Amino acid sequence: MSLSVRFDAISKRFGPVEVLHEVSFEIAPGKVYGLLGENGAGKSTLMKILAGYETASGGEIFVNDEPLSFASSRQAEASGIVLIHQELNLAEHLTIAQNIFLGHELKRGWLLDETSMASITRQHLQQVGLDAAPDTPLRNLIVAEKQMVEIAKALSRHARLLIMDEPTATLTPSETERLFGLINKLKADGVTILYISHKLDEVERITDEIIVMRDGRFVAREQTVNVSRQQMANLMVGRELSDMFPTKTPPAADAPRALRVTDLCVPGWAQDLSFEVRAGEILGFAGLVGAGRTESFEAIVGLRKRTAGQIELGGRAVAMRNPRQAMQQGLTYLSEDRKGKGLHVNMGLRENLTLMTLERYAAPFLNVGAETAALAGAVREFGIRTGDLDSKARMLSGGNQQKLALAKFLHPDPNVIVLDEPTRGVDVGAKRDIYFQIHALAASGRAVIVISSELIELIGLCHRVAVMRAGRLQATLGIEQLTEEALIAHATGTH
Repeated sequence: MSLSVRFDAISKRFGPVEVLHEVSFEIAPGKVYGLLGENGAGKSTLMKILAGYETASGGEIFVNDEPLSFASSRQAEASGIVLIHQELNLAEHLTIAQNIFLGHELKRGWLLDETSMASITRQHLQQVGLDAAPDTPLRNLIVAEKQMVEIAKALSRHARLLIMDEPTATLTPSETERLFGLINKLKADGVTILYISHKLDEVERITDEIIVMRDGRFVAREQTVNVSRQQMANLMVGRELSDMFPTKTPPAADAPRALRVTDLCVPGWAQDLSFEVRAGEILGFAGLVGAGRTESFEAIVGLRKRTAGQIELGGRAVAMRNPRQAMQQGLTYLSEDRKGKGLHVNMGLRENLTLMTLERYAAPFLNVGAETAALAGAVREFGIRTGDLDSKARMLSGGNQQKLALAKFLHPDPNVIVLDEPTRGVDVGAKRDIYFQIHALAASGRAVIVISSELIELIGLCHRVAVMRAGRLQATLGIEQLTEEALIAHATGTH
């Protein structure tokens, strides 16, 4: 049965803070809707209310013209509404089949019906195009494959309305194509898709209509074919958003070499990797998932073992056994996992900002006033939106968490900074802010390395882009060579 949904004046308060303001719109069955808005616009909160993870403070939701309120996600799933979270909601120590049937196990008498569950799992894995056995432990899968398991789990719940929150954040181009094929098949079967994404090129391609939210309010609804990406961005931020990337300023011809890596070998990930970056330069690293980009830089800063290679900072050979030593030598690395490795989300903003440079503020007792002044300066400089300097990092939206992480890793004043997926899961307005921050870093004489899966980001931001494939450097392209076609060709080995 197809599902239609109508939101009627939905409000939501967390304590005194109102995050949804009488949101009203409806969605018809069998269409793909792009739900757009900046981080903090209320998209995820509204979807959590629909999927039974949160309760509304006011208003009603009508499903097939019947008022419904779900007390749990299980109730929503029983009605055919399934949310696939941006942060994967899977158990690493269980098998694929156990994950798919977790809480919904099939039984034969008193015993689990392992045979039936394996058979059904196999059908759903085939449906999403994942070639893996049902008894494969989830921890053996790469992130993109885990995403497919999440979708297979949703299909096992007989989803008639499927909410996807940033579903392609960790997928390669070919895996994204496979997901789009699956979405089209589900749509043809009458399934409604609510697609939350900051990748406007994907929204433009895969959706029938867009629904835009801003500051907890519904602001626009349009047929996708009638709206350009630029117009989508402007609707999201409520102003004209021109010049997404700053004008590139090439480094000085005699700029000193800031970082040089020669013949780096990281077991299982990188072989004979050599590159250099100069002061004032933004060097990009492109490649498919598994190309070895992240692992190479983890090895450079001492997070991962390397078996060969020489590293020079400012012309001096250095050996960095851990990130603290790297920081002391003038290099910081901001992980792609901002919540797991970039920030302590349950700590305050002030504590996060100064954690790497605590010795500055403890001489010998902690100078909280100096820390607070540093935080106030970072909030101004990086445009971090927070109503309260004393709040926890987890209270910030994704884009503002990323700005805080950037401020934290720049606080030691490094000469070289490596940014791994600096705008993943970040809205278009925050992306622009971060791009201009990166440009300012280079303009101040720092060397910046950007690892990114977004080719437009690399092309718009970088002076040169190094392309890796299967652990080896394939090419380094200058400004005049930077095109999506060239980067894809080198990354896939079809050049």
